[in-house]
This record gives sequence, structure tokens and C-alpha cells, in this order.
Amino acid sequence: MINGIYLARDLINCPANIINPKSLEEVCMKLALFHEAKIKITKDKKLKENFPAIFTVGRASEVNPRLIDISLYKNKNFPSITFVGKGVTFDSGGLDLKPPKAMELMKKDMGGAAIAIGLAHSIMMANLNLNIRLLVPAVENAVSQNSMRPLDILSTRSGIDVEIGNTDAEGRLILADALYFADEKPTDLLIDFATLTGAARVALGTELPALFSNNDKLSSQLLNSGKKVEEKLWRMPLHKNFDKLINSKNADMQNINYVGGAGSTTAAQFLQRFILNKTPWAHLDIAGMAFSKYGGALNSGGATSYGVRLLNKLIEDNYE
Repeated sequence: MINGIYLARDLINCPANIINPKSLEEVCMKLALFHEAKIKITKDKKLKENFPAIFTVGRASEVNPRLIDISLYKNKNFPSITFVGKGVTFDSGGLDLKPPKAMELMKKDMGGAAIAIGLAHSIMMANLNLNIRLLVPAVENAVSQNSMRPLDILSTRSGIDVEIGNTDAEGRLILADALYFADEKPTDLLIDFATLTGAARVALGTELPALFSNNDKLSSQLLNSGKKVEEKLWRMPLHKNFDKLINSKNADMQNINYVGGAGSTTAAQFLQRFILNKTPWAHLDIAGMAFSKYGGALNSGGATSYGVRLLNKLIEDNYE
């Protein structure tokens, strides 16, 4: 577990000129080799054809976007667990450019990917009777003549078309393709980690991440495991009443709600539309927790790896 924690922290703490989609792929290649796991990297033409949302978000960057897929399957009778991590290695906001202070720590926007990678590493090291899969959509949300534009309509792997209300709401777009892809193969548990919304930080500050789930049993397990290791969560609502806030007149849905409020909930409601088969799914919005304000040069703080201990405990209590 310590190995997974330190790996996650190191990845988040590295600046964006060191950790980009290509170097994140290289880390995952080494991880797969170490664990003798299968790895598949989808990029360029195949990414555009099969994961159009991931491709569109990352196409403005000088470093090409990609989807990293690692799997370690042991036995068909073992539980299967899938982790998905938001891998935006730097988020400028795109054409809806962030102000300078808001952009300053956007190296942490791949915090969800780092935690998912560290978590997968720690669980694979433990050699448990589990089938593990890790998916990381890795992109940089940059600005160039190839940037997606406000009110563009883009396709997703699911066939759902999305109108872009704001290019800075890019994390849910790459997760949409990755989650839909993850759920195409049966899994007993699907969890995504993402520094997804400032709204989660507004709602809960920097002390608790927001938990969204389509499954009450899974939610209770996560809350209980979090209490045991002091990585607590706070469950937020998913409800059909929020759907109308992300419906679009021009596409199947939009990536933000124009009404205002409930930002983290409507983001989670957006993601839920890409979950198939009633798979037990949880979304952890760790925007306020991936990076701590305490300590470090210029009081800049450092990465927390919040979630690695929590999920290790969840698996120990419920899946071993």
C-alpha cells in the first residue's frame, strides 16, 4: 500500500512538463511489465475512431492524447474490479481559459489517474484473488487552432452527442468514453477518481471528497471503509430531477448546466448516463483533496494520494 501511495504522490507532485500523456503511458508500461499484466495503448487514428471524446479534448496539445488500458486477469471465478482515473496532465481550461491563479496548480488535474495507478499498483503487489483493470484517459487540455470550441457538438463512444457549454468541463468528457468502455466488459465494481469540479470543493471544502454512486450497498461500504482509515467521504445525491439541467436543445446532452448550482451533482449525473448494465459504480470527486495546502515551498503543499488507503480497505473488507 505504501508503494501505491508514494507512486500516486510522486505523479501528482511532478510538474506538467515532466508528467504528460506520453510519460504517463511510460509509467504504466513499466507498471504492467513489473506485474506481468497486459497493457494496450490506444492513440492517434484508432483513438479518434473509437474514443472521439478523449481525442477531441486532447487534440490541441503537442503531446497526443491516449487511452491506457492495463489488465491483470487471474481467474474467471475471482471478483473483477475496474478503476478509472481522470488523466488531464494539465488543464488550461481550453478556449474558456482559466485565470492565472486557478491555472497555477493544474498539474494536479491528473490526480484521479495518479490515485487509480497507485491503487492498482498496491493491489497487484498484494497478489489478491482479484481480476484488476485500470483505465486512464490521458490528455492535456491545451489551447491551439485544434482546440474544441464552445457550442461544438462532439461524439462519444456511446453514440451520445454532447454540446460543449464550456471547454473547461473537459474531465467528464474523457471519463464518458472511458467509463462506457470499462462497462462494456462485465465487472463487479467500477470506481472512477477525478479532480472533476470546483463545485465539490465549494460544497465540502478540502476535508472531504464527494461520493456519488448508483448503489446503496457500495456507498455504505465505501463510507465505512473510509471511517476506518480516516479517508472519509460524504455522499452526494444522484437524482433524475437533475437530468433536465444537462439536457440540450442541440444535442443529446450538454457538458455543463446553464442554470447554475449543483455543479458536482450534474457532473456526476452526466457520468451516470455512460454506465451500463446496472454495474455497481462509484464516482469520487477529489477536487478538494488531491493536493493539500499544508507545507511545501511557498506554502504550495503537496499531493495526498487520498483514496489509495480507502480502496485498499474496501477491498480487504469486502472482496478478499
